[in-house]
Amino acid sequence: MRKGILSIGAAAAALTLGLTACGGESGDTSAESSGAPSAAAGDAKPGKIGVILPDSKSSARWETADRKYLQEAFDAAGVQSDIQNAQGDKTAFQTIADQMITNGATVLMIVNLDSGTGKAVLDKAKSQGVATIDYDRLTLGGSASYYVSFDNTAVGKLQGEGLVKCLTDKKADKPIIAELNGSPTDNNATLFKQGYDGVLQPKYDSGDYKKGPDQSVPDWDNTQAGTIFEQMLTQEPKIAGVLAANDGLGNAAISVLKKQKLNGKVPVTGQDATVQGLQNILAGDQCMTVYKAIKKEADAAAQLAVSLAKGEQPQASGTVKDTEGNRDVPSVLLEPQAIFFDNVKDVVADGFVSKDELCTGEFADKCTEAGIS
Repeated sequence: MRKGILSIGAAAAALTLGLTACGGESGDTSAESSGAPSAAAGDAKPGKIGVILPDSKSSARWETADRKYLQEAFDAAGVQSDIQNAQGDKTAFQTIADQMITNGATVLMIVNLDSGTGKAVLDKAKSQGVATIDYDRLTLGGSASYYVSFDNTAVGKLQGEGLVKCLTDKKADKPIIAELNGSPTDNNATLFKQGYDGVLQPKYDSGDYKKGPDQSVPDWDNTQAGTIFEQMLTQEPKIAGVLAANDGLGNAAISVLKKQKLNGKVPVTGQDATVQGLQNILAGDQCMTVYKAIKKEADAAAQLAVSLAKGEQPQASGTVKDTEGNRDVPSVLLEPQAIFFDNVKDVVADGFVSKDELCTGEFADKCTEAGIS
């Protein structure tokens, strides 16, 4: 399904290859844009880049990391940009896209809320001559010119392997596993599940593990996740491991486990290496998370967007198959990293979270124990 997966270090560098000028248009300015225009191909000013983020509820990363890193990259390149957040509202998502195109965006980068909404936005942008990038989530059946993300099946594989490691460390005997999956409308959630089911299904088939409740969480909603997991635990009180698809869902499960005094006894996975997720790992309540170096992802996507805004035609290093559109989408995919207690320090060393925000209050001693300096 995936070709040309790159290491984090190589991904951004690959985009510098094969840039060909093809002439560009200048974008209009607006009060929301930032960054001063700079000279592009010939004497033409670069176009304007519009970015639509999905929400701030499903994960803190969109506002605390992606927005910041994308804005910094656009500003450094001297290209005008307008970054907005749809806050989970599909109508607002389409309205924002229309406004960006009206206000002169020549490049549109989106993180879709679902493939249907995303496709409508991408197709309209394409019809207006606007270059498009799927960021983090592939829009199935869409028309994006490029896709930048992590190898999401590999993310799920790391989660499955992580849960196996934590259960093995606890010497669990035929544990019952609950799967708390991401949104059914998010193609990434499908890929995560493919990855961790690829690890867990052989365990179920052999009888080493028992498959317990398995349910998706609409819109990655953490409140709903808590309700769903509470029902899971009522249905199957002997759940011994939780494959939670991200840190928010994992924390929802942990909150329920705490009520039953089962936190720390039942391994829970996560993803995104959020401060909350890392603190749960330090506390012993979460078994692992998956760190995706979002700055590298944002930088790779920004480099593509800037090249397009300057009228160039960048060549991506690989492709991903859009199974609904039956096409190979030029792509850059980055490699994720599994994070356990003993390497939480790697996330701090990389600058993704700071010691000050992570090692507060009760977590100070745990940080010292984990070698965070």
